Amino acid sequence: MSRRPPALTLRNRLDAGPVQRSGSIASYRSVAQVDGEPHSVRSELVGDAAVGSIDTNGTAIASFAHITDLHVTDVESPARFEFINREYADPRFREMLPMFRAQEALNVHAVDALVQTINRISGGPLTGRPLELVAMTGDAVDNVQQNELAAFIALLDGGLVQPNSGSAAYEGVQSPDWPGDFVWKPDGSPEEDQYRKALGFPYMPGLLGRALQPFKAEGLSLPWIGCHGNHEEVCQGVGIVTRALEAAFVGPRKPFRLPDGINFDTVIETFVQRPEVFMSGPYVDVTPDRHRRPFVFGEFLDAHLQARRHPRGHGFTPENLEHGSAYYVYDTPAVRFITLDTACPGGGAEGCITAAQLHWLERRLEEVHSSFQSRDGTVVRSTNEDRLVVILSHHPSDTLTNRRAHPPSGRGGQNDPASVHADPRRLLDILLRFGNVVLWLNGHIHANHVRAHRDEGREGHGFWEVTTSSLVDWPCQGRVVEILEAGDGLMAVACTMVDHEGSELGSLHRELAGNEPGAGFNSGRAGTPLDRNVILPLRSPFARARRRD
Repeated sequence: MSRRPPALTLRNRLDAGPVQRSGSIASYRSVAQVDGEPHSVRSELVGDAAVGSIDTNGTAIASFAHITDLHVTDVESPARFEFINREYADPRFREMLPMFRAQEALNVHAVDALVQTINRISGGPLTGRPLELVAMTGDAVDNVQQNELAAFIALLDGGLVQPNSGSAAYEGVQSPDWPGDFVWKPDGSPEEDQYRKALGFPYMPGLLGRALQPFKAEGLSLPWIGCHGNHEEVCQGVGIVTRALEAAFVGPRKPFRLPDGINFDTVIETFVQRPEVFMSGPYVDVTPDRHRRPFVFGEFLDAHLQARRHPRGHGFTPENLEHGSAYYVYDTPAVRFITLDTACPGGGAEGCITAAQLHWLERRLEEVHSSFQSRDGTVVRSTNEDRLVVILSHHPSDTLTNRRAHPPSGRGGQNDPASVHADPRRLLDILLRFGNVVLWLNGHIHANHVRAHRDEGREGHGFWEVTTSSLVDWPCQGRVVEILEAGDGLMAVACTMVDHEGSELGSLHRELAGNEPGAGFNSGRAGTPLDRNVILPLRSPFARARRRD
């Protein structure tokens, strides 16, 4: 296949190609160009009758890119627990998986390829309007480590990326002599490697040494805004960083097996509350590295505030740092972007939202509505100027199910009213009361998915929720989003998937991701055509003359 396939997936896209090798359980396939997908139109918010009148050549209102779940990974970290992947068939481990991916040593190269691809996109495919910004919705890093955060900022802002840690030579689970055979060892023998023996993965000696070399990243040429995800909050996106675990991050021991005596019935909560327990099994000596130190919440914010590229803070503000919050407003002439913080300091992968944040959200929505529905259903009018609203968060609406209490010593302790979990249905209720909300973008589930949220009490009113797949897992994509006038009192959100124009290592990352068991070509993570290149019409919430372009 061509090294630089078309980025936008309307004429051509990437999918599973021919079989390259056969294993005892599955075959390893290449990635190939296949026919693209023209935009489909979804009618849930306007009805089938209105679809035929949609003008897809209407005036552009906004155009931007959405990326999420980059998972910049230190693949040699002692505080990663790849051996847990052996328990993939046990549902009691579900929230902790995966702990290893065959392609993860190449993650930084896939991110760099996507950044360069976005830089070359001249405009939205429907309107031609140049992209104005990139919205990144969390899980920039994999394991809340300082060196991962530094690499992420360098990838998006431009700068030196240093994927290696510890020794100059690779020290990790993909080494040929590492105990165990449940990971891909690109320069090992098939007898030591179930990926090669059972799944047909390739023999690629020297790959890890090449992948972990430092390189200069181009960085985004567009402004970008960030978001806080669960992998920026807790170890492997699940476990609270205790003092004992903090020491293990920078220490000389990397475990390779579950410790004896682990209770599988309580394994999730053990990992959430005391992840250091999983460091107590047999281990291999590795080179310690202070740059693996886990960052705390304020350091995550400060890394954005100190970044060189526009806008300063990448959405986060000094007020966020002062108040210990990660939700903010970012205004463009036509759109107000409201970024929420759905990561739960109490641990666990799923999200939560606090009552204090919902109160803040209502105030920020009121500021860009000339009228809205109050909590009791009455219409409130104001002198505020109308502006369209796009919500950004890491977690989708149906994953805000985490009820774990915040740790007493953590950000927003158990007795802090600001830490009280709100019923996630309140969030949807608020968004549906404010008619200028047209779109909610998120990630977390590593899959493409689109759903409509309708206000059953007000015909024709609602908004679209669009979840974009992870770059780390198949289909390794981003998304271009256009908002446009669609005629006859309608507007539309148009979504177009982006396949990055991968370098050699970036393309190999995508191929390995496609063959990763349970998460690859046949996993369903790419979604259906109605989750990818889609036009999502809805009623215009206010007259065009009142918009500020």
